[in-house]
Amino acid sequence: MCGLAGWVGYDRDLSRLGATAEAMTATMACRGPDDEGVWTAPHAALGHCRLSVIDLEGGRQPMHVTAPDDGLPVVVYTGEVYNFLELKEELSGLGHEFRTSSDTEVVLHAYLQWGEEFAERLNGMYALAIWDPRTEELLLVRDRMGVKPLFYYPTRDGVLFGSEAKAILAHPEAEAVVDREGLAEIFAIINTPGHAVFKGMHEVVPGTTVRFGKDGHTVRTYWELTAHPHGDDLDTTIAHVRELLDDIVRRQLIADVPVGTLLSGGLDSSALTALAAKTFRDQGRSERVKAFSIDFKGNDEAFAGNGIWQDPDTPYAVEVAEHSGAEHIIVELENADVLDESIRARVLRCQDLPISTGDMEHSLLHLCTALKRQVTVALSGETADELFGGYNWFFDKEAVEGDTFPWYDAWQRLGGLDTMKEIGLWDRLGLEEYVKTRYAEALAEVPRLEGESGREERMRELLYLNISRWENFLLDRKDRISMAASLEVRVPFTDHRLVEYVFNVPWEMKNFDGREKSLLRAAVADVLPESVLTRKKSPYPSTQDHEYVRALRDKVAALLDEGSPVLTLVPAESIQLLLDKPLESYAGLGGLWGTRAVMERLVEFNTWVTLYGVRVEA
Repeated sequence: MCGLAGWVGYDRDLSRLGATAEAMTATMACRGPDDEGVWTAPHAALGHCRLSVIDLEGGRQPMHVTAPDDGLPVVVYTGEVYNFLELKEELSGLGHEFRTSSDTEVVLHAYLQWGEEFAERLNGMYALAIWDPRTEELLLVRDRMGVKPLFYYPTRDGVLFGSEAKAILAHPEAEAVVDREGLAEIFAIINTPGHAVFKGMHEVVPGTTVRFGKDGHTVRTYWELTAHPHGDDLDTTIAHVRELLDDIVRRQLIADVPVGTLLSGGLDSSALTALAAKTFRDQGRSERVKAFSIDFKGNDEAFAGNGIWQDPDTPYAVEVAEHSGAEHIIVELENADVLDESIRARVLRCQDLPISTGDMEHSLLHLCTALKRQVTVALSGETADELFGGYNWFFDKEAVEGDTFPWYDAWQRLGGLDTMKEIGLWDRLGLEEYVKTRYAEALAEVPRLEGESGREERMRELLYLNISRWENFLLDRKDRISMAASLEVRVPFTDHRLVEYVFNVPWEMKNFDGREKSLLRAAVADVLPESVLTRKKSPYPSTQDHEYVRALRDKVAALLDEGSPVLTLVPAESIQLLLDKPLESYAGLGGLWGTRAVMERLVEFNTWVTLYGVRVEA
């Protein structure tokens, strides 16, 4: 994992402006603490900071075919290509010679051999930029599921690009401006593919390439979900899912550094931990896989079940570790840890945006920091819920039959939208119409299967909405926070082979025994204890301590100070309405996803505008 940044300018000589590329790259030092490099040419400057994972000595970047001045393509790359060994063998047979053992060099030679179409051959999570001196063109490529971030910002004579928005904003020609559409993305949590919130900035859409030349740029989609009939019976489907998972986990455990897992005690992370432990044994490794969990001090006594969190995670994580033979490490936190101002500042800085889920992000940073002390790579369970149908809204009649994003229906019933309306933000930003428009756009993208109708058609729609929209938020959050701790997180459930296969499995087969993620449960039944196989989904843990809420209220009260940026959006009397609510209104799900969530967003927005010098055009 790494960070990349760069600058293409056709009307000036960039060969003497390497310091600017260095400044852009330096903003992402946490993404690549092991090495850094900058390469310049008359019309291009590429920067890279490296977290060494494969070929620790030979994988330096920017990477050239033979030498910095060979006149051949140059690459800066972040992520991992899990089939690089097979590609290397194929390319060697075609006459390519390799100087290193890194997957980066394989990617570069794949471009030399197949041109822009090389992206179709990659299996992994990646974002990369290739400057080709032969044509004086820049090629940006992002992985199919958007695990690795990549942004660009067109200028008057070229383009700026980077793994994170902050790298682009470090360039003197980029402005930190947010307009009404950007505000809508922030406060409505839409996650529109390609939208970067900052005005003039764009996200490379997952599964696309963007080519820049002197005459402008072109976008090409090299991968997207498609609909096709599923011909396998249930037993064959279960067996194939397991076959894919075995291969995916095996590939994603390859590294020249220690690898562990994130273990919550839920089905997804437990399956990955058990399969990783099994792979270690099958390969004859002497060490045990390290599995890391998080808990709050005193949570076993203070825990109160509700509609989503029905039981604490830790006992299940302990059982999974014992059952699979993993080495289990519990990271225990106190409220002071998630309230630490330095942690809050790091979370905001690493995400570049005030899109906060509160203490869950702060505790995640603590967890990733703890992992980094013992491992450099960790497997995580994101995308399983979206792919196999794990969320409550897949089984909620109102959400399924609704006419909006299913998580919006849930949010509305928990009071989140009511709170936004109560303080006037919903109407002021026109969020009702904005959400409707984005929902219609998303539905129009859904791949359709001829002859499919009724419930199966609707469930395909919901799966697509979750995979293409909701998962954007979760993958980006995990990437940014893990990289803030210089930890590479790999997400096996995003493997495009698994995604393509499971997306087309009929809903009735995914839900064959009436429980969420029936198909996944069946595929990993032999490696997990019965307690986890029958456990209802439980999200990432959140503190239930009232002291956290009191501290949050104090931060909201500080927003009433004259000159607070948030007052340009929400008047003081509306903020006071939030403060006047009784403490009990913050408890349970209604509080966490309603009033409390809105308060978190307002606090983060206020800090963000100041920290980034954002100009708000509302």
